[in-house]
Amino acid sequence: MPHLRSRTSPPPSAAPAPTALRTPASRPSRRTVLGASALGAGAATLGLAGCGSGSSGGKQSIVVAIVSNPQMQDAIGLVDHFRADHPDVDVRFVSLPENEARAKITASVASGGGEFDVVMISNYETPLWAKNGWLTDLQPFIDKTDGYDPEDFIPTIREALTSGKSMHSVPFYGESAFLVYRKDLFDEAGLTMPGHPSWDDIRSFAKTLHDPENGMSGIALRGLAGWGENLAPINTAINTFGGCWFDMDWAPRLDSEEVREAVSTYVDTVRTWGQPGAATSGFGECLTQFSQGNAAMWFDASSMVSGIENPDSSTVVGKTDYTLGPTVETESTGWLYSWALAIPETSTKKQAAWDFIAWMTHPDYFQLVGKEVGWEALPPGSRSSTYEIPEYKKLAAHYATPTLDSMDNATQEKAMTQEVPYPGLQFVGIPEFQDLGTRVGQQLSAAIAGGQSVEDALSQAQTFAASVARTYGWEG
Repeated sequence: MPHLRSRTSPPPSAAPAPTALRTPASRPSRRTVLGASALGAGAATLGLAGCGSGSSGGKQSIVVAIVSNPQMQDAIGLVDHFRADHPDVDVRFVSLPENEARAKITASVASGGGEFDVVMISNYETPLWAKNGWLTDLQPFIDKTDGYDPEDFIPTIREALTSGKSMHSVPFYGESAFLVYRKDLFDEAGLTMPGHPSWDDIRSFAKTLHDPENGMSGIALRGLAGWGENLAPINTAINTFGGCWFDMDWAPRLDSEEVREAVSTYVDTVRTWGQPGAATSGFGECLTQFSQGNAAMWFDASSMVSGIENPDSSTVVGKTDYTLGPTVETESTGWLYSWALAIPETSTKKQAAWDFIAWMTHPDYFQLVGKEVGWEALPPGSRSSTYEIPEYKKLAAHYATPTLDSMDNATQEKAMTQEVPYPGLQFVGIPEFQDLGTRVGQQLSAAIAGGQSVEDALSQAQTFAASVARTYGWEG
């Protein structure tokens, strides 16, 4: 990965404190599909009954900020098990949709607000924030925790969460990207999915299987604006078409022919054969579309399997198969991403915070999820040993290999055509990308909605990128 100079972003305003708590069930019901926007626009906070705001009665109260994806909701439902082993630690959860969680956590950590003792971040934030001194070095805690086995973490994920020689966050789950498709519909139509499909293949299949009169979209793709929403799959298209955000001289390249072709292909595909309301569809909405039988294909995060293979909420269990994502000029396509847990340096309850993190990311947790929630609900892509658990190995027989292959191949050498001065595949690993990516994502979402042309969207995106490029020495 290329060297990235350390830069500190201006701190945003502090995030508000958690609101009132409500109590989860002592045992979780088997999970329903929960979209990334399921909790609405406001912050939904969850916690344990009787949690106080301080540490009265000898108890410490920690506040955990997480993303409201299904696996995280499972952890909330299972937290009484942690409580039984740690009766002196109360836990309060702040659970938010993906875009809101990023904004709130970033605002708090960057400003030193101190609202949270545990935060859910990713391999985008971890190396940047560690260099800024915003995160606690977790290595001493890891080394003292029996049975934690950090070498069991999937190597590409472990490396992505390491700064210097220390992990500054640990993975709850990891993902790359691949394609899920309705094998039953392909068989009925006499179609065969290649092991390495191209974008032309995907567009042809989407056209054939698109049947809106019967509620079937040819494909589901994200359109919701956000650097972690629509830009995740769009950037993989940019990469495999031969494009990039900046060249080695930091010249912005969002107006290049390669980027125009990639974005035009993506936008045309989702506008022509995609799901209704694509411009406001994030991961959660696409998961609902596919798992409820309303889409023939879906290209997105490999963590989708936990929702698609859940028999209590998905109508397509047993009807699907998985393959690698679509390519054009590259050997592979996809991304490398991890939702991980970290301790802000401002926390005054670091041991209690680590005790909770260790519980939620320990190999024993996977056994707990399997027995209490269901083996299909195991957080994927973080530990190699997950794929050796007999119950999960049997269940994951048709998606374990594509998952691990896509993660192993998620490197710039295999998924991009040219050298760039920044780390990342579905993101640009610089502090400015949270704002830059959000603004570019808004332009592309507007193009998907039909509010402007791809040409106009990329022209504005190039202007945004140029202002960032100048801070890195570009003089254009």
